[in-house]
Amino acid sequence: MIKFAFQIILLNMWKSNILIDLKHMYLNDLIPIYGKDESLQMLNILIGHYFGLSRVEQTLKSAYKLSESEMLKLHMAVKQLKKNKPLQYIIGETTFIDYKIKVNEGVLIPRPETEELVKLILDNENLSDLNILDIGTGSGCIAIALAANITNSHVYAMDISKKAIETAKQNANINNVNIQFIEDDINKPSSKISHNFDVIVSNPPYVRYLEKSQMKPNVLDYEPEIALFVDDHKPLKFYTAIMNFAKLFLNDGGRLYFEINEALADELRQSLLEYNYDKISIFKDINGKNRFVSAVKVE
Repeated sequence: MIKFAFQIILLNMWKSNILIDLKHMYLNDLIPIYGKDESLQMLNILIGHYFGLSRVEQTLKSAYKLSESEMLKLHMAVKQLKKNKPLQYIIGETTFIDYKIKVNEGVLIPRPETEELVKLILDNENLSDLNILDIGTGSGCIAIALAANITNSHVYAMDISKKAIETAKQNANINNVNIQFIEDDINKPSSKISHNFDVIVSNPPYVRYLEKSQMKPNVLDYEPEIALFVDDHKPLKFYTAIMNFAKLFLNDGGRLYFEINEALADELRQSLLEYNYDKISIFKDINGKNRFVSAVKVE
C-alpha cells in the first residue's frame, strides 16, 4: 500500500527518473536556500554517497535512470536539506583531513579550523613517542588524526558524553587507530587518569550565548548545544578547568593546544599567564582570526 502510494507521488511529482532532470529539479528547490554552488556541491555528494557515482561519472552518465527506491532516497535527503539539516548528518559521515568520520546529532561536525589545529600540533611536536590527551573528543577526529600521524604514540580521548564516546570508538575502528577512551567530566575529573601527558589538546565549547544570534539554523537546530555554548559570564570555564587539570597531568615542558573563540584570545592569554604557563602563542586560522593558542607548562 505504501509502495503504491509512493508510485502515485512519483507520477505526480516527476515526469522523469533521469538523473540530470532530477538534479535540475532539486537545484531549483535548493538554490534559494544555499545558493547555486553549494546546492550543486551537496547534490553531487548525495548522489555519490547513495549511488556510487563520482562527479565525473555524474556528467558522463547524466542519462542514468534512478529506480523508485533511489528516487525516494534522494527525495528524502533533499527534503531534509530544505529543513536546514546538515548534509553530514543526512549521510552520516564527513571527511576530516584524510579520515572518514561518522557523525550524528550527538557530536559536532568537524570544522576546517579544527583540521588546522591538528596540523599546528603536527608541525610543532615530535612525530613519535608522545602521550597525548584530547579533551572533549566528540567524534574523535582530533585524536584519530594525531594517532594516525604520530608513530608509537599513546593517545587518550575524554568526553562527558557516552554517545560521543561510542561514536568516537566507531571512528577509531574505521580508521584503524588505537585510542584509549575515557568517559569523564573535565570540570569534575575522577581518578580515571593515572599517568601524565606530553600534549593536551582541546576544542571545548567556546561560543557565548550572546553570540547565538550569529549562528546559522543548521547549527542551532541540529548540532549538540552542550558541545557549542558556554556561559556568557564564564566563557573560559573549560579552559581554566583544563589548565588546572594540566597542572597535575601535563609533563613539565609539555604543551597545551586550544581552539578558541577569537574574541577571547587576549583574555585566555592572561589567564594562562596567571596559571603560570609559559611560551604562550596565539595563531590565526585561514580566515585571519585568532583561533588557536599553545602554551608550555613551566618546569
